Amino acid sequence: MARYVTWNLDNGGIDRSGAEDRRFTQIDVLTSLDPKPDILALQEITGWERDDWSRLYELANPLGMVPLPPVTSYVGDGTNHLVLLYRPATVTVLGYRRVPTGGAFHHGLARARVVIDGTETMVLATHLCPYEGDTRLREARWLTDYAGPFPGRPDNAVLLGDLNTADRGPTAETPIGQPSEPDWAHDVPSNLQARYRLVHTDERPDGAFGDTDRRALAVLYTAGWTDPQDLLPDYPRQATVGHRYDNEPTPLRLDHILYAGRQITPTAYTTISDETTKAASDHLPVCLDTN
Repeated sequence: MARYVTWNLDNGGIDRSGAEDRRFTQIDVLTSLDPKPDILALQEITGWERDDWSRLYELANPLGMVPLPPVTSYVGDGTNHLVLLYRPATVTVLGYRRVPTGGAFHHGLARARVVIDGTETMVLATHLCPYEGDTRLREARWLTDYAGPFPGRPDNAVLLGDLNTADRGPTAETPIGQPSEPDWAHDVPSNLQARYRLVHTDERPDGAFGDTDRRALAVLYTAGWTDPQDLLPDYPRQATVGHRYDNEPTPLRLDHILYAGRQITPTAYTTISDETTKAASDHLPVCLDTN
């Protein structure tokens, strides 16, 4: 058994006023999980580099986890980092790298080679570009190699993160087999729609918007990454965004845990959705349990 968790913390759980109530709530949420995560990926640990990364250890220590060196981001104000943590009681780290991609990733990519539940696995953590689909598609292409056999790599892999791409499956708010398509005319302001919609350029060079841009995930699926939801269709997980901001009320699943390989079997794939997690961040945590 293994448990993987990913969570975008929204500015490190720190409000513009400097209040850190959300950050403390996030610690409470994660430490209350039963069982605890074996692998934890966190995005937007913004500001945690201050005070020698003390905020990172304030989370890691009560969880009984060890953080690998954070992937520092130099986009925007230069503090939108991500980090991968592991539980030493259940996970052995064989190697780790903050993958240098020459700036190909908006935020970055972490890669750890581990033994978890007796299986050697490549664990990847990232945060894809939030602003437009073309960049997300380019980023996804860097991740396709890990979806199948490759010399010198384990046959199993898990990808965690805020991929900023809506999946092809249903949410808890839509029927099984029917992808959720937002009511763009009413739910999302036009100035934010380019983040998540196709923008016509070739066949229609008028820049008009199309449907939801799912290309980044489609490329990953085609390469061999598996969405656990495909094997658990009777239990569609809830949306991870749409609960916090009035100008983005559409429920979408933008946060994902995908896997590749024959020795990983998902048993549960859930969005941890309650009033506490909704108040703690604009994204909700996602949990994957495997055999």
